[in-house]
Amino acid sequence: MRLTPDEIIFWQYGFFKLNATIVFTWMLMFLLAVGAKLITRHLSTDLTRSRWQNLLEIIVTTIEKQISEVGLSQPRPYLGFLGTLFLFIAAASLCTIFPGYEPPTGSLSTTAALSLCVFVAVPFYGIAEQGLPEYLHSYMKPTLIMLPFNIISEISRTLALAIRLFGNMMSGTMIIAILLTITPFIFPILMTLLGLLTGMVQAYIFSILAAVYIAAAAQVRKTRQKVDNDRNHQHVHILP
Repeated sequence: MRLTPDEIIFWQYGFFKLNATIVFTWMLMFLLAVGAKLITRHLSTDLTRSRWQNLLEIIVTTIEKQISEVGLSQPRPYLGFLGTLFLFIAAASLCTIFPGYEPPTGSLSTTAALSLCVFVAVPFYGIAEQGLPEYLHSYMKPTLIMLPFNIISEISRTLALAIRLFGNMMSGTMIIAILLTITPFIFPILMTLLGLLTGMVQAYIFSILAAVYIAAAAQVRKTRQKVDNDRNHQHVHILP
């Protein structure tokens, strides 16, 4: 029983290895890129639209709604990043219906790379919303003593994202493999559907957590703007 697709080696030359994680990751990215190009090449603004465009609009609006419910009132700037995270993890699980395919999210290297993307995106969007000085100052709130703890929190939650996704995906794969080994003629279809459901849930959880972290980084500026607007509004009423 394989615990991770890293164990499947297709080619090796000295230190360099071409394993299933790398191959299936690039195949998945290629399929997503080509699929996005094919679906969006004939978009229409008329009332008559294709089924693919209707499906695409449903997916996009659903993702936007989830982002806005997390706390980002303007979801469009974050749609590309968070939507790509969700679609990649979801597609990695859905493709398990193909024989011989190994989901790259079953490798700790892949989940760590996804978590590092979130780790970089949080300060990127935070600085874009607040500005560099204000964002750096947020690490020292409410007092300077909190600086090391806030930094440790950023690193620890990144590790937690990677380990959580890897552990959930690996455990689901192991359970399915064990059940299929014990009862190969009874549970194969049921366990495959269960694995697909688990993958979709993990894609949703990972994307929502990423949105929560980004929303927390962008929240300070919006709170400050609200306070300033309230003060200006009070000044208007005070003036004769």
